[in-house]
Amino acid sequence: MPFAPLKNDTFLRACRRQATPYTPVWLMRQAGRYLPEYRASRERAGSFMGLATNPQFATEVTLQPLERYALDAAILFSDILTVPDAMGLGLSFATGEGPRFASPVRDEAAVRKLAAPDMDKLRYVFDAVTSIRRALDGRVPLIGFSGSPWTLACYMVEGQGSDDYRLVKSMMYSRPDLMHRMLEVNADAVAAYLNQQIEAGAQAVMVFDSWGGVLADGAFQEFSLAATRRVLAKLHREHDGQAIPRIVFTKGGGLWLEEMGGLDCDVLGVDWTVNLGRARALVGDRKALQGNLDPNVLFAPPERIEEQVRATLRSFGAPHTGPGTGPTQVFNLGHGISQHTPAENVQVLVDAVHKLSQRQVVA
Repeated sequence: MPFAPLKNDTFLRACRRQATPYTPVWLMRQAGRYLPEYRASRERAGSFMGLATNPQFATEVTLQPLERYALDAAILFSDILTVPDAMGLGLSFATGEGPRFASPVRDEAAVRKLAAPDMDKLRYVFDAVTSIRRALDGRVPLIGFSGSPWTLACYMVEGQGSDDYRLVKSMMYSRPDLMHRMLEVNADAVAAYLNQQIEAGAQAVMVFDSWGGVLADGAFQEFSLAATRRVLAKLHREHDGQAIPRIVFTKGGGLWLEEMGGLDCDVLGVDWTVNLGRARALVGDRKALQGNLDPNVLFAPPERIEEQVRATLRSFGAPHTGPGTGPTQVFNLGHGISQHTPAENVQVLVDAVHKLSQRQVVA
């Protein structure tokens, strides 16, 4: 069944570094706990995984922020840890806690057993992508995503979130051969997973390198960047005649932006610690930039939110206009939106981005 024609391609055009009438905006974790309708859906589903593994619920919560706000893209509602869960590590979410794996990967035998999962085990994700794409009816593009190989490895070894990454870094430094083996398996699995999302209907894909920034210089290049490069080399560049933009976001990765500018992707996401003007100078005309408002700005009064939006747009500078390609920005937060964010403040943000960036383009 063919999908409806796209009515708003501003996000995709910005990803391709083409001129847009305003700066497009979407938010990491835009479907989430800050929305009362999301909390109601989660209660009906019984758990986070009840939402994520049910295509009907995943469709419902993906569309919820679009009913409230004039966002320029939707992002698949899922979790970054679906791939290692499909490897048999036993993902669970306890109430009030983050994700946990029942069988973490901490020794040579466990690493040697790892293999890219049968993608049929992730069919619920691909069914959700297709369901969401149909429900969008061409309103805005749909973004698919995965955690990066390194980020997945952090959770796989630690068994949960970590403050010091002691276990995964101990393996990395003491047995780099095992870490490289795990990252190769993860990279091939992530590439296959994202390609299946593209075939199911995702119009752009994003790699979340959430924990790349915890690595030392040198280790980042060897263990995180190299594995992300392996993923990108295997991704579909187009599907059904349409180019598929590829986005890479490394939280804490500002130190390595110049090197990341050489990645085979279309967009680099940056966190709030990065000055967009400097990032633009480092990356040059090779990539669009995505970001990078501090999520905590959304707890400020409306006039301060608008002020910070203006500052972020000015930090990037004048976007490309006219034919051809040039520097462009996709407005986003510098990390995921907080669950405590007042929903009405998101409206202020989205309206301010559209209003102020349109003036900037016209000016």
